[in-house]
Amino acid sequence: MTSLGFLYPGHSAEDDYPRIEQLLGSDIRLDVVHTDIGEDAHRVDALLEMGSADRLAAGVGELRMAGADSVVWACTSGSFVHGWEGAHEQVRALARTAGLPASSTSFAFVHALQELGLRRVAVGATYPDDVAELFAEFLRAGGAEVTGVRGAGIITAAEVGTWDEKEVHALAREADSPDADAVLLPDTALHTAAHIETLERELGKPVLTANQVTVWEGLRLADRRVNAPRLGALFTREPLVQASFSPSGV
Repeated sequence: MTSLGFLYPGHSAEDDYPRIEQLLGSDIRLDVVHTDIGEDAHRVDALLEMGSADRLAAGVGELRMAGADSVVWACTSGSFVHGWEGAHEQVRALARTAGLPASSTSFAFVHALQELGLRRVAVGATYPDDVAELFAEFLRAGGAEVTGVRGAGIITAAEVGTWDEKEVHALAREADSPDADAVLLPDTALHTAAHIETLERELGKPVLTANQVTVWEGLRLADRRVNAPRLGALFTREPLVQASFSPSGV
C-alpha cells in the first residue's frame, strides 16, 4: 500500500480526491488533511498567510500517523504567490517538518509539463487577473511559455467549489488557443476530476488540472507509476523519476 498525504486548505473540492483514488484502481490511498484557510480570499496577503509554515505544519502530524510516503501542499495559489524561490523554501520547510518528500501543486504543474514534454500553455484561472498573472510568472520561471491567461475574477474558494461541469468546460474553452500545447486549470477548489477525459477530447490536447497534478506529484515523490487514462494524458505515460524535495533540502 502506498499512502499519499495532502494538505488541503479548507473545504471546496476535496471530494476530487476519493474520486481520483477510485480511478487509480490500485493499492494507493489518498489521505487528505484540511488546513486552516484563514481568510478565504484570492488576494495576495491572504494567500501568503494561507500557505505559511505554521499553518502547514499543523496538519503534518496527522499525515505522519497515517503512514504517508509523501506530502503535497494541495494549493496552487497558496504556493505560487510566494514566487519561485519562496515556493521552493515553502516545500523545503514542509519536507523538514514532515520528514518526508514534499512538494506543492504549483511545482506539480511544472513537473507535469516536463513529463509530457510540453512548453506552450494556456491558463484558465478562476482567480482575479493579478493573481492569475502570478501563476503565469511562476510557470515562466519553470520554463513554460504562457500563450494566454484567462482569469474569472472569483475571490473565494467557496464560490469556485460550486462550479459545475458546464462552467469548467466554458473556462477551459475560453482559455484555450490554437498555439497552446495544453490547457491548465490551476485552482484546487475547482471540481475537475470527473471532467478531464471529456475536456481533453473536446479540446484535442492535454488538460492539466490542480487536483489531478497534485495527486500525480504525490505519486512521483513516492516513485509510483499508475496508468489511469480517465485522469487524462498525464496518467497514460510512465512517469520519469525526477528529483524530489527531501527533508534535507535542495
